Amino acid sequence: MWRKALTLFGKFRRRADAGRPPTTGVIPIGIVVALAIICVVAAVLTAADRADDVELQQERLLLTNAIADRGHRVLRELENIAASHDVVYQLHYNFDRDWVHHLVGLRLNTFFDHDHVFVADGADRLTYALQGDASVDPDLFGPAKSELNRVVELLRGRALPNLDEYHQEPAIDPKTKLGHPRGVQRLQLFMKRPAIVAGVVAELPSLAGPISGGHPPLLMTVKFLDGQLLSDIGVRFDLPRLRALGSDPVRNDEHVYVVADSAGAAIARFAWAPNQPGTSIVSTVLPFMAIAFGGFALLTALALRYIRRSAAKIAEGENRLRHLALHDPLSGLPNRTYFGERLGAVIGGTGKSDGIAAVLAIDLDHFKDINDTLGHHIGDGLIGVVAQRLVHAVRHEDLVARLGGDEFAVITTEAADLQMLQRFAERLIAVLRAPYSISGHTLLIGASIGIAVIDRRTGDGADIMRRADVALYRAKNEGRSRACIYDADMDADLRERKQLENDLRTAIAEDRLSVAYQPIMNASGEKMAGVEALCRWSHPTRGNVPPSDFIPIAERSELIIPLGEWVLRQACIEAKRWTGLTVAVNVSPLQFRRQDFVEMVERILAETEFDPNRLELELTESTLLGNVEEAEKAMHRLKAQGVRFALDDFGTGYSSLLYLRSFPFDRIKIDRSFVRSIESAADAASIVHAIVSLGRGLGMKVTAEGVETAEQQLFLRAAGVHSMQGFRFGKPSPAAVISERLHPAAAAPQAAAG
Repeated sequence: MWRKALTLFGKFRRRADAGRPPTTGVIPIGIVVALAIICVVAAVLTAADRADDVELQQERLLLTNAIADRGHRVLRELENIAASHDVVYQLHYNFDRDWVHHLVGLRLNTFFDHDHVFVADGADRLTYALQGDASVDPDLFGPAKSELNRVVELLRGRALPNLDEYHQEPAIDPKTKLGHPRGVQRLQLFMKRPAIVAGVVAELPSLAGPISGGHPPLLMTVKFLDGQLLSDIGVRFDLPRLRALGSDPVRNDEHVYVVADSAGAAIARFAWAPNQPGTSIVSTVLPFMAIAFGGFALLTALALRYIRRSAAKIAEGENRLRHLALHDPLSGLPNRTYFGERLGAVIGGTGKSDGIAAVLAIDLDHFKDINDTLGHHIGDGLIGVVAQRLVHAVRHEDLVARLGGDEFAVITTEAADLQMLQRFAERLIAVLRAPYSISGHTLLIGASIGIAVIDRRTGDGADIMRRADVALYRAKNEGRSRACIYDADMDADLRERKQLENDLRTAIAEDRLSVAYQPIMNASGEKMAGVEALCRWSHPTRGNVPPSDFIPIAERSELIIPLGEWVLRQACIEAKRWTGLTVAVNVSPLQFRRQDFVEMVERILAETEFDPNRLELELTESTLLGNVEEAEKAMHRLKAQGVRFALDDFGTGYSSLLYLRSFPFDRIKIDRSFVRSIESAADAASIVHAIVSLGRGLGMKVTAEGVETAEQQLFLRAAGVHSMQGFRFGKPSPAAVISERLHPAAAAPQAAAG
């Protein structure tokens, strides 16, 4: 990221030097500072508005709850009056308007400030009405009587309450044993004024039922939502100037809140001056913010002045910084960024010359092994020497770049034809294969090269690099240390390998693989001492896929981890019945280096109940490279449970003797390449004798692989190997074949029965 920033800064400076005034760069900074101040002010004002909005929502909620609470209180006040036995009996049997006026109407008006009180008989006719503090003729209310119809309907049970109406069924309090009559309370317009209208049925619910049959009288009250009531609510809940909004105009600083019924019809409109905590805070903070912004502006001006003075010093080191940003610090070669710029220019100029332009992607073979065995300081030294060789091996016009790790690339523009490109790549390979002397170590490495030609059909740099990588992939698959020129068939081959990888993933997931077992015989070749488990894959359309095809794909895609686990579990399941027979299972480097490898082996042994003393894990020297301490811990943990280890392909790696001293191996397996050559090469026979002597001296068993002839068997037996395996004793076979070889007598009756 910092390299890109330096590159952009360098481009900007060059444009400034070409004619733009040197202070032009200050303008964006000033704009940024101004925008920052504006953003801070906007953030403060937005936060203040948000605080005011939250406060307003809270006040609206408080008002709504206060009105609802006052409505419940009105109903309780009415219920307290109506709950008297005297009132109920008087209304039922001896109705007297004066008596009702003094004991019901005046009490509700005097003690609870109710504005109107009404009594309705069993036929729902008004028999009493209170206006102010006087008993009046109910007929004086005229059309207003219809505004009580909803309450009457609810009290008689002829209608169901809406969400905005409070309805109370008759009940008896279990603690006080007092009855609560049926009650209703709602918010509505009464005589064109918002009011709380409440009503109760004049009866006393008890265990014995109502005191009389028929429809009992109804007691109703009205309390207007204005005047002193709103004033009390405003004081209690800090709602300044709370009032019911009638014909008076709304002031600029007031908020209007409309209360509606369940049908959406407006019942009341209230106005008050909402509190504005955010605005108050802003008015307090703004003077200090102005002072702070002034100081910030002054500081910014000083900083800009310093930047202008420093611009000249920065320009002096610009070329050096650009070089660092576009070159690899280890090798001194152009890096990926520089390479991309140059490649884009070459693609843009395609067709302007007679020569062929091409990209060569170079990858060092087995460079990771050097890093792991000798250390990264040796690897870094090798990278530097490789860079020097490449620079001296190309023309001055060609570009050599290091893309990362052990990846290099070359852009050449003057090749006459494809054959010349091929020879050029082969010459680079020969140069890179020459021995290196790094810190006293003599190193031999190879290189694989993929070549992509740049022509008019080329898309962009990414497309060219993809083609070069595909060609490089082909070169590695064909044995490394070679060069391949990209063609369309390589894409098809890559797709084929990807398809095979997907099919292998499916085969592992759906249990479509199998395990074959190759016998391991004792020294005389007469008794089977063990078997080696080998994975086999029968593809539904391709047929039998050789392990040499799908195992490398599994290694590159890391499918080898679930594949290895599947083979180990299957081998433990199938070999469990072969009492006394050792089962050898190969372990890949990726699988062994996982943190949970030991736990995985322990889990499979526990699940299958397989005897750990019969399990032998085969490791190659590459498995242990760069992983000495962790590998030793893992091996000791498994050996403590009885698991044994064999060093496979012994003699073909870098430091076999070191591994034999450092790791607790139980067995050495002589690579088949030595066994194959013992009849024709004297040095191979000597190596076999030396390996056997070394193994016996270290107390390890020795197994020879790839035994195919009787002469090889006799030689190895005389040399002193402990066991042998190969086509001489049998090819890898299914578990049933091994069982038949171990128990021929038991298998014969089964065959006859079949």
